[in-house]
Amino acid sequence: MAKLFSLASWNVEHFKGEPQRVDRVVAFLKEQNPDVLGLYEVEGKVVFSQMVENFPGYQFHITEGPQTQEILVGVRNGLTAFFTQRVEFKSGNPSLRPGALLTLHFGNDNYSLLFLHTKSSGTPVGLGLRDDMFNRAFKLKKTLDKVAGGKGKANFMFMGDLNTMGMTYPFDKSIDADIELRKLENEASKVKMRRLGKSSKTWWNGPKSSYPKSDLDQVVASEHMRFRQFAGGVDVDVRGWPKLSTPAEQGDWIKKYSDHGLLYLVIEKP
Repeated sequence: MAKLFSLASWNVEHFKGEPQRVDRVVAFLKEQNPDVLGLYEVEGKVVFSQMVENFPGYQFHITEGPQTQEILVGVRNGLTAFFTQRVEFKSGNPSLRPGALLTLHFGNDNYSLLFLHTKSSGTPVGLGLRDDMFNRAFKLKKTLDKVAGGKGKANFMFMGDLNTMGMTYPFDKSIDADIELRKLENEASKVKMRRLGKSSKTWWNGPKSSYPKSDLDQVVASEHMRFRQFAGGVDVDVRGWPKLSTPAEQGDWIKKYSDHGLLYLVIEKP
């Protein structure tokens, strides 16, 4: 199938104005050459200006508000796009990030891309906030379906660092990350969406960390949308430290770039 557009989604972990690190991140992003990119945990105006300077062929948008971490979205020139900030995804919490909604227009079709960075916490409150944000995304899907002509019609995706880590609770009442993901998949199926398969887990803090490799970054898309298949028959290729062979190499990459791998996918024409 022919490519419609490519997309990169990446949490760059406290992405500030450290010149050498910014240069490394920019170089890595240029290697991916995505048509659309979403970066999470952007901190400081200097990153925005440096991205604009280093990607002259893109238009950039960034979320705003009292939160310290923003979502930066870039779109290659030549694509017809409309950007809106969706504050309902703060779930009433002023410190959380809003959603960043980008709508691309191809011929008679719209593709709505929602970039999210949900609450990072294994507490009951954290799980509840994430669940609320996911429900809001599914509600948005229903609204877009009506505009598109009926249930399941909208071309809609939401993605990002969704922090699907489950919940820790005493008396054997904890909820594993797998259970949170199963619930996400079940709710997605009700609105004709699915969680896309990935080439690997996406987060690790390196070989000295007490935390295991985890599957925190996700892409959920309308069932009818088509994606290029990567090795192993997956829709999303996780790039960065997961591509390296040894824990030492992976740990070095994590120090230089981010503890999150970059999610890369290609949306194909229907």
